[in-house]
Formats: sequence, structure tokens, C-alpha cells
Amino acid sequence: MAASERRENAQQLAGVHAEPRRLCDLLDCGWKLFEEVDTTNESTGSNHIQVKVKRGITALEEASRMAAQLDLFSRNELLEEIATTDLKYLLLPVLLGALTMKQTNRATRLQSVQMARVYFYDFLRRCKDYNVSNFELPFSATENSTCGEELENGADKNKPTASATQPNLVAMATQRQAKIERYRQRKETEAKLSEIRRVVESGQADDEAVRGFYLLNLKKWVMTSLEEIESIDQEVAILKRTTVPNSTESSSEHKHPSRPPVKPFILTKDAVQAKVFGAGYPSLATMTVDDWYEQRQKCGFLPDQGVPRTAAVIQDYDTEELAEEEKEKRVEMDDEEALQKARDWDDWKDTHRRGYGNRKNMG
Repeated sequence: MAASERRENAQQLAGVHAEPRRLCDLLDCGWKLFEEVDTTNESTGSNHIQVKVKRGITALEEASRMAAQLDLFSRNELLEEIATTDLKYLLLPVLLGALTMKQTNRATRLQSVQMARVYFYDFLRRCKDYNVSNFELPFSATENSTCGEELENGADKNKPTASATQPNLVAMATQRQAKIERYRQRKETEAKLSEIRRVVESGQADDEAVRGFYLLNLKKWVMTSLEEIESIDQEVAILKRTTVPNSTESSSEHKHPSRPPVKPFILTKDAVQAKVFGAGYPSLATMTVDDWYEQRQKCGFLPDQGVPRTAAVIQDYDTEELAEEEKEKRVEMDDEEALQKARDWDDWKDTHRRGYGNRKNMG
């Protein structure tokens, strides 16, 4: 990492403590950082983006603590009773959840998504209390894990149920239709938000327009939170399966004894036919390599392999070796007969091509 980049990251981290400690400034800072991270073309796993994610989480966590100390919200009041300036602070937990999902550390990924689910659920529960929009509140993290344990440890877990063997097509169709409707509403809400945002950011919007802007943000994030919780539940199930150590599996594999080699067998059409005509394979081996070697060795067709040779074999070998040595000595001693014979053979080869007199090949 370059020195300039390290210096910039250090300044950004130090900027967290330099931020004004006003509640509205902390919320604006976290919201702005989330939008920068969410709309950037840079890789989310880059160090520069992760520094922004950390800054945003720190600012929003401090804002959440301040909002809790001020006791801005209560379940006994209605949505209309919340002041327009305080309405945006309902977004604190959902922004925290969205930024937490941007963390890419694999070692703490399970803890990150579980914490993000808590943030999303807290936001949905508060929106449900204030009746921001009409939706069904999903299971909390505790209820979700309890239901999973009951399904795994139940008395009739080995007994197939009707829902397990036959999928509920009506429920699946209803769920699919709800997702389509939710997606359509989210797109319409985002289109309205893009129109109102320009007026609100210009500072010329009245109190009603600002309130409508924050209410549209709440409705948009309700639909986003429902989708995020569904994907988080699937990711948590996958992460829990992948983080299980494989030591037990490897040890169980070593405990199994090695199987004896399977003897080769031949499939024949008829057992009697196999006895009469044989197996029917011309290249079928009738003996092993060791048996063949022993048979050839007994017949004397193999080299001695260090075994002492018989007297006859030694005598034949000595006779041939002496004849070769005598021939070499005669050539070395300039024997006239041997030299003349060699010259005649060379002269004959000069006047007769190779294969001369071979009438079979007609050469």
C-alpha cells in the first residue's frame, strides 16, 4: 500500500473523532458514507471502501447511543406524533445493518451478518409499532434459531410430513407474488424519492415535503429489510455448515479398514458354455507374471540373474570368445590372408550394390 493511501486512511480514521458530536451530524455522516459505498464502482473489499464502512458504522453507533439517551421514540405514541426533525432517526438501525453487510472480513462474516439481522429486525419492529406500512414481521433471531432446533430435535423428525414430501404450491405462489409486488412498490418509491430529494437538498422544501421524504425512505427500507433478512437467513445456514471442522470426517475415514482387492471375474452368457469353450477372450491371461518367469527360468531361457551357469554353457561361451579374440589378433598382426580377404570384400561391395543376387526380392 502506498504511503499516500496509508496517510489518507489514517486521516479518515482520525476523522471519526473529529466529527461533531451533534446527533444530526452523526446521522448525516453515516448516511452519506453508506451512499458512497453503495454507489461506488470500486471493489467493496478494497481497503479504501472498508475504511469508509468502518467510519460509517462508528458514527451511526454513536448516534444510536445518543438517540437512546434522549429517548426519542416510544411505543405508546403514533407516527403522527413524531416530530419531522426526529423522523429520520428511525433510520439509524437500518443504516447500521446495511453498512454491516458491507463488511468483507471472512473470519467474522457469520458474526457480521447475524448482527446485521438484529439491526434490520429492530428497524422493522419499530416501523411495525408505528404502522409505517403494512407488512408481516419476520421471526426474530431467537425465534428463528428455536424453530430450527425444534425441527432438528423434534420427536417426529424422521417421519416425513406432508409439507416435506409435497411442497405447498399455494404458499409458494403467494410468496412469489408478494416478492413481485414488493419489488414493484420499491421501484415506485425510489422514483418518487429521486424527485423529492432535489427539493429537500436544495433547502426550499416545506415541512410537509420533508416529512414525506423521510416517510418514503422508511417505506423503501422496510421492503429492503425484508429482502435482506431472507438472504441473511440463507447465508447464515450456509456459513454454519461451512465452518464445521472436518476433523471428525477425516478421522472417521481413517478408521475404516482398507478393503481387500477385488478378484477379476468374467461375465459369460452361460456357465456351461464357459466351461466348454472357455471365457471367450483370446488375450485372457492364463498365468501370472511370476508363474511365467519361474517356468522360463526352469527351462533355461532366461539370463542367469546371478545364478551360476552350467559347464556346457560356459564352454560354448568360451569357445566363441576365443574365436573372436583370435580373429582380432590376426588383423592386428597384419595377417596377409585376413587383410587380402578384407580388401576383396571391400572391392566386391564397390562393384555390387546391396542385395545383389537376391532373386526373391528381384533387387
